[in-house]
Amino acid sequence: MRKIKWLAIPLALLLVALTGCQAVGGFDVAKALASSVKTTSSESKQTVTVEVVPAASAKLTAEDQEAIDLINSFSLNIDSAKVQDTKHISMKGSVGLKEEKIPFLFSMDDKGIALEVEGAKQPLYISLQPAIPGLADTSYMEAGAQELSVKMAEFVLKHFPNPSVLTVKQTSTQVNGETLNLTNLHAEVRGDELFGLIKPFLSSAVKDEQGLKDLIGGYYDVLTPFLNTLGDLPEDTEITPELAQETKKQAIDELYTEIKQAIEELLATYDEDVADLFAETPELATVFGKDTVLKLDLYFDSKLNIRKQTMELNVTLPASEDLPISAIKVRSDSEMWNIGGTVTADQVDTREGVLDVTETEPTPGQILRNFKDVTPLYKLLKEDFQLGYKQVVLDTQSEYYGVITKNGTSFVPLRYLSEQLDAEVKWTPGSGQLVVIDDLTGKQIVLKVGSKQATVDGKVVQLSQPAFVHKDGSTYVPLRFLTEALGATVDFDAEGWITIIRE
Repeated sequence: MRKIKWLAIPLALLLVALTGCQAVGGFDVAKALASSVKTTSSESKQTVTVEVVPAASAKLTAEDQEAIDLINSFSLNIDSAKVQDTKHISMKGSVGLKEEKIPFLFSMDDKGIALEVEGAKQPLYISLQPAIPGLADTSYMEAGAQELSVKMAEFVLKHFPNPSVLTVKQTSTQVNGETLNLTNLHAEVRGDELFGLIKPFLSSAVKDEQGLKDLIGGYYDVLTPFLNTLGDLPEDTEITPELAQETKKQAIDELYTEIKQAIEELLATYDEDVADLFAETPELATVFGKDTVLKLDLYFDSKLNIRKQTMELNVTLPASEDLPISAIKVRSDSEMWNIGGTVTADQVDTREGVLDVTETEPTPGQILRNFKDVTPLYKLLKEDFQLGYKQVVLDTQSEYYGVITKNGTSFVPLRYLSEQLDAEVKWTPGSGQLVVIDDLTGKQIVLKVGSKQATVDGKVVQLSQPAFVHKDGSTYVPLRFLTEALGATVDFDAEGWITIIRE
């Protein structure tokens, strides 16, 4: 499915093209869109649906049809999104999947990001605290980053040309149950006009010396204080305001010269480069054809706040055996209210513990056990995404894998194979007893060095040969026993390769 990459390219360029909206019908589109970049308190709701369209000539396999049906059953329904400030955000809603709904609550604060799925044992958690004590605090960068994002939007909006379809009208519409008189901005961008919009943007932008330098200066102001904290300056170094200003001016001038030169070089061969790109990759003619279309309706109030938004994206795809679909359609509808008002974001309750994915990468078993009671999600992870699937290939001719044949039995290092299958190994010093904990089931396998007897989930099992400690200090166990005890199958071929598969 390598051609799936073409989905991201047109979407990104279509969205960029819409930033080229200049004044239409007396409505300052650029100003309105630039103001929407600023983060302010608000409440909103949104729905997102996806549709995959099979290619008419495609001969779909059962697996293909199952994947398409799964994607087409997806929907994201955010019933309540709250932005308290840049650090406190929440979203409450559900994910639709296979005609079932999975309720969730997402929240973010200055400490971390949490996702609570109804029925899951613990919320997923991503810590936003510095992983390394003493690491530079970047909180002071937030205000600068906000200002910089507005500068970037204003610069792009100033120079990008309008798409072919761009209209403005006054209309009355419902937002969160309230009838409002709003300004409706309607825009349509076709795939075949995108590359034609980029060249005039670059031509205009490169002539705006002051605009580019202001933008570079914004990046300099945001990043330089942080970068300075990562290096050690001599103790006798004194950075005066005059020196700092001179250094900044020199950096801006140098970067501007480099950027200007790069854009001019790009423009000099732009048409030829685009032609070569389409010649080398014929699929682009379909992806960036007239049937790839983004339709966007934005509804602004008198303060230029976006109160409602409707987006329809259709991306056409080239015929391919690897990708038996002709198009992907995405639709999104959203409404926003209480802009700039008092908003308190909801919080995921983390007092009973979390599955912290920043401390260590969760194993497939940890994830599956966490969502065991969320039936549609569990089935998706286990059956459709095959989260528990493992394949391990061992070369008996290579010392790296440590396969040893002894008394007609193949042995492998206990810890190596266990870790390949995500199992945990525990050892009590001095006892010679080892415990292997199956990642998916949690069952325990208990062995003792030198003993032909082991237990699997409490049941006694006789081994063909006992575990032993090799001269390198590693404990070796019978390969077939450990593989099957961990729910996998083992296959030996004539060329000396061993394939272990856990479904």
